Amino acid sequence: MRSIWNGVISFGLVRIPIKLVNATESHAVPFREIHTEDGGRIRHRKFCELEDREVTAQEISRGYEEADGTIIPITDEDLAHLPIPTTRTIEIVTFVPEERVDPLQMGAAYYLAAGRAPAARPYTLLREVLRRGNRVAIAKFALRGRERLGMLRVVGDAIAMHGLLWPDEVRAPEGIAPDADVTLQDRELDLADALMDALSEVGLEDLRDEYREAVEEVVAAKISGEALPEVPEPERGVRVLDLTTALEWSVRAARGEPVEGAGAERPPSRGAPRATPEETGGRKPTSTAKKTAAKKTAPSARKPAARTGQGGATGRETRKAAARSTAEKAPAQKDPAKKPASRKRSA
Repeated sequence: MRSIWNGVISFGLVRIPIKLVNATESHAVPFREIHTEDGGRIRHRKFCELEDREVTAQEISRGYEEADGTIIPITDEDLAHLPIPTTRTIEIVTFVPEERVDPLQMGAAYYLAAGRAPAARPYTLLREVLRRGNRVAIAKFALRGRERLGMLRVVGDAIAMHGLLWPDEVRAPEGIAPDADVTLQDRELDLADALMDALSEVGLEDLRDEYREAVEEVVAAKISGEALPEVPEPERGVRVLDLTTALEWSVRAARGEPVEGAGAERPPSRGAPRATPEETGGRKPTSTAKKTAAKKTAPSARKPAARTGQGGATGRETRKAAARSTAEKAPAQKDPAKKPASRKRSA
C-alpha cells in the first residue's frame, strides 16, 4: 500500500519512523458527469480570474484571503517554518481507556507502518504496551495544512490511527431529543430487549452494500442491452395500532416463529384511531391480504432475488413474515381463465 505521509512517532524520547497508509477504501460505483444531449464528458477546468485563461496544476498554489478580499500567497516553504513540533511528528500526549473517546470525534482511519528496519523494535514496543495496558494513545500530528488529533490503537499486529475532531468541533445534541414527556411500560422495554437480542444474530461481516449491487445490475443491463431489472413493489406491512403488538410480532418474526393473529389487529390503545372492519380482519380480509392472495394466483413475474445476509433475519424478512401470515388467513382468489403459476422463492 502506498504511503500518504512519512514521519515519526514521538513516544517520550523514543522516536519511531513510520509511514501513514489509508486503512479504508471506497467501493462506490464511479459515475462521470456527461452532457445530457450528446453524452460528451463534462470537464471542470481551472481559470485564472485576472488573465481569463486555463492554468495548469504547476501554476496553482495556495493563498489566504483577508476580510477585504486581499489574497496573501502561502507557499510550502512558508508552511515548513510553522512553529509547532508536529509537522513531521505524531506526538503522543496521553494514554486513555478507549471508551473515553467519543465515537462522534472519530474520522478517517490509517495504518501506521514501520518506516525502516531499525523501527521494528520500538514499533513493537509501542504496540505491546498499548495491548498490555488496554489503552489507546492520543496524539497530535499535522496533515494537509492543519494540526489534528489522532487515536492510536492496536489492530491485529499493527498500529492503527483514527483521526479525531477537536472537542470543540463536536456539537452538543441540544434540541434533538423529543420534548414530550414519555413514560414507557416495563412490557415494552422487555419486548424491545427481546427484539434486540433476536436481531443481534446478524453479524457485521454478513452485511453488504445492496444499493451498490443494485446499481451494478442496472449498469450491467445497460452494457449488455438487456431489459432493466424490475422495480419491486413497495412492501406493505400489516397495520399495527399499538407499540406492544408491533414489538410482539417483530420478536416472533425475527425468531422465525409464526406470527399468530397477524390478520387481526389488537384493540386500539387509548387515543389511537379506531379501526374499520376491513382493517381489523373481521369478515373481510385486509387490503394487504387481498393483494397478497391475488399474487398467489397471478402469473409469476420476473423479480430480482432478495439479497439477505447470513446469520439472522433482516428487517425485510421481519416485515414479510407478518405479511405472509396475513395472506395465509385470507381466501385465495381464483381466476377461471388462468392456471395458478407456481411461486418461486428466492434463496
